[in-house]
Amino acid sequence: MGIPQQGMARDDVFTALDSFKEGDVRWREGNAFTLAYNAGADVVAVAEEAYRRFATENGLNTDAFPSLKRIQNDVVGIVGDWLQAGPDGAGFLTTGGTESLLMAVKASRERGRKERNVQQPNVVLPTTAHAAFEKGCYYFGLESRRIPVGTDWRADPDAMAAAIDDNTVLVVGSAPQYPQGVVDPIADIAALAAERDINCHVDACMGGVTLTYLARLGHDIPAWNFQVPGVTSISVDLHKFGYTAKGASVIMHRNKRLRAYQTFVTDNWLGGLYGSSAVLGTKSGGPWAAAWAVMHYLGDEGYLRLTAAARDACERLAAAIDAIPELALRAQPEATLLAFGAADPEQLDVFAVADALWRRGWYVDRQGPPASLHCTVNAVHQHRIDDFVADLRASIAEVEAASAQGQQGAYGTVD
Repeated sequence: MGIPQQGMARDDVFTALDSFKEGDVRWREGNAFTLAYNAGADVVAVAEEAYRRFATENGLNTDAFPSLKRIQNDVVGIVGDWLQAGPDGAGFLTTGGTESLLMAVKASRERGRKERNVQQPNVVLPTTAHAAFEKGCYYFGLESRRIPVGTDWRADPDAMAAAIDDNTVLVVGSAPQYPQGVVDPIADIAALAAERDINCHVDACMGGVTLTYLARLGHDIPAWNFQVPGVTSISVDLHKFGYTAKGASVIMHRNKRLRAYQTFVTDNWLGGLYGSSAVLGTKSGGPWAAAWAVMHYLGDEGYLRLTAAARDACERLAAAIDAIPELALRAQPEATLLAFGAADPEQLDVFAVADALWRRGWYVDRQGPPASLHCTVNAVHQHRIDDFVADLRASIAEVEAASAQGQQGAYGTVD
């Protein structure tokens, strides 16, 4: 399709765009257990209006847009408080968890080069660590050393220790890890880094907000943030359980010296000094403003309320799945993520169950091995769990009756 010869009327443009969305999952109604997060129509409206007001401001150079410098400093400061980073903590906004994790890999490579002259760097990480670490290793030329996890799906620090050598520049833990929703033993992993004076990144893209507030709500949360010696950086996605607009994430470093390894500066061209905090140059101010707006609109009490709602929904869903004999939880959720599979994979194809759920309007992630369905439970699901469980039971019955088979699908796509 080419550009129209004559411009379309404004109303026709938006009518066409609305029509494109007709087949999309109804995430605002709580029908998506992945990709989108909803704290209520009022919060979405605040985010969208703030985004609109700053959509075309450019975070590439905050000298021209001091408003964005103020916004970034405020947002990063709040996240630093959540992570107990202290007065020395320093970070940047990024476009999402992937960019934050890419920067963690890049910063570790640069530190290894400059402090120890490491020329063939490697990263030691569990098999449950996010795929974006793999992407970072590929982009920046590091070896990825994936270490099998234990039977409880948590990272195995002893096995990780055995894989570390003089070329290791980064060890990784997750809080929680995405596939099964459990928190890695961060203190043990960080101790490996501290012993060798190398980087330790905690991927808290999913848990940075949730674990902070679950602890405040009285839940027993294992140590995971900057209170743990040896942790050098942490990533937190605000467009997930911070309920801000896409795409807003923060990568926080223990201090400015470590943060400096993330940045890129050059004057090797005819255009003057160029500096960039992350992968992108030009950055819309929209996501930054939306993050600032939502965080200030909700406040501390709002995040306590939303975290309690999401955790309650997750616990109810876990209990319901436990009560379905055809299914088995992969692990009891420690935050607001859970995964489940077939109690007997020979008798039930869970990917076919996902197909049946989609026909009923629900979207869940498919993952493996082992073949599993994954639910990222957020505040919007507080009043949808019973509906989902009813359709889950109906989908199981449909698949069993037809002996249906499904396909794994993909977490992300390239089409």
